[in-house]
Amino acid sequence: MDRGFLRLTAASLVLAATAACAPVTTYNGFSPERNNTQIQEPQVGVDTRATVQQRFGSPSTTAIFDQTAWYYVSSVQQRTAFFNPRITQRDVMVVRFDGETVAAVERFGMDRGRIISYSQAVTPTRGRELGILEQLFGNVGRAPPIRTDEERQGGPRR
Repeated sequence: MDRGFLRLTAASLVLAATAACAPVTTYNGFSPERNNTQIQEPQVGVDTRATVQQRFGSPSTTAIFDQTAWYYVSSVQQRTAFFNPRITQRDVMVVRFDGETVAAVERFGMDRGRIISYSQAVTPTRGRELGILEQLFGNVGRAPPIRTDEERQGGPRR
């Protein structure tokens, strides 16, 4: 075979392998910087719930108990090949309201985030555990016999 062909084939294989390992970036949430728009932050005492919703859309989440804070969350994830995705950027904008007007605006990044480790423990349920045969044949003989129309109407039984 021609040496030039082998070199070209090897170079294309290396290029394909390198392209397959390029990170895939995923954007979640609303970010004005990504959309090339210059959206001004909500102004304290000037903006209302309606103007904030018009400008930023519905919030990602709201405060559960008092409904005085709206949270806008955006994040950027990168995934390389078969590895788990990792978050490279996260922004949280908290808009607090006093009635209908904006009372405060706070911004947080990944530096304020916390890693939460979830417990893998399982709470046991009380009661009897059934085996596979008990589950399959557990109701055999428990149902009442099927009666005929005559028997249902009070007719003679055999």
